[in-house]
Amino acid sequence: MSETEPLQFRDPEQAEQLADRLETLMADIDEPVSLMHVCGSHEQAIAKFGLRSLLPDGLSVRMGPGCPVCVTNMPEVDEAVAIAEQGATVATYGDMFRVPGTKKSLADARADGASVEVVYSASEAVELAAANPEAEVVFFATGFETTAAPTAAILDADPPSNFSVLSAHKYVPPAMEVVAEMPDVDIDGFLAAGHAATITGYGLFEPFVETYELPIVVGGFEPIDVLLAIERLLEYVRDGKAGLENAYPRCVSKAGNEQALETMWDVFEKTSGEWRGIAEIPGANLVLRDAYAEYDARRRFDVEPLDGGPDPLTEQCICGDIMAGKADPDECDLFGEECTPSNPVGACMVSSEGTCKIWDEYGGHPNL
Repeated sequence: MSETEPLQFRDPEQAEQLADRLETLMADIDEPVSLMHVCGSHEQAIAKFGLRSLLPDGLSVRMGPGCPVCVTNMPEVDEAVAIAEQGATVATYGDMFRVPGTKKSLADARADGASVEVVYSASEAVELAAANPEAEVVFFATGFETTAAPTAAILDADPPSNFSVLSAHKYVPPAMEVVAEMPDVDIDGFLAAGHAATITGYGLFEPFVETYELPIVVGGFEPIDVLLAIERLLEYVRDGKAGLENAYPRCVSKAGNEQALETMWDVFEKTSGEWRGIAEIPGANLVLRDAYAEYDARRRFDVEPLDGGPDPLTEQCICGDIMAGKADPDECDLFGEECTPSNPVGACMVSSEGTCKIWDEYGGHPNL
């Protein structure tokens, strides 16, 4: 494909040209290549548009820790349930509603009489608080930089006194470092999430590339976006080079949204925290700074997580290995049997961005 030829994001002819290019690159490389994307939206695009059927033999594209709901830890869900059971109204995104905690989900808590509301944004949670001044409204805030920045903006805008935030926000770059350092994870390059990079900017990844000597390409979410990003990554692999490239320039800049970043870091600070099924990751959780303590639900409520392990079925779940790129959903004994979208055992089966949910929705086969 000519470098000057405009991209038509769902053009079959351009997709075939890119697929041919992938074949050529893999022939040049002449050994297996494993790439990792760190975004559930990329997995959705790959499954929805059948992109794996276009990949040449020997090329694997796996999903990493890119589903924010999936990596939300059980004790964080327990905290939200505990707050709801103390009489507050817990507002959260729909994907979090049925994520299992140690004993129950927020859906279970609502069935038992607690007040739990599904919202589409942090601002909708604030509207809920403003409309119900007699109630304590707690926003169970999940997601990466793309949702952390709006949560920060809400807190920076003097929300109602009956509003607070239970932050389960995560910060992606440290998780990529942990995956890159795992001895049994052999990744040749990363496809970085375009929407997160609209906030952080692609320049954020320069230290990672230098340290781990792996290529990173920021990609969008249309089929041609994904194939183009894979092509760029294979070029780096063929040339034996580490490098950083922005293949999503219509939305992403090197510096990102500087105002959003300033607000996010004004409100949040990084701390160590457990990512569900992966590891304790230094600097990968976002908590409220002391200046915003009055809006911190952990300081406003008694939210000690439950003491006790998960049920035995949950311990069989391999979501952690799936999010670390070590396994695929159909390698899990529970997939499609005990664990289904209507009865999820692991978080990967709950969220629309979870690999298991995506594979189940599109037929449960990797070559979709």
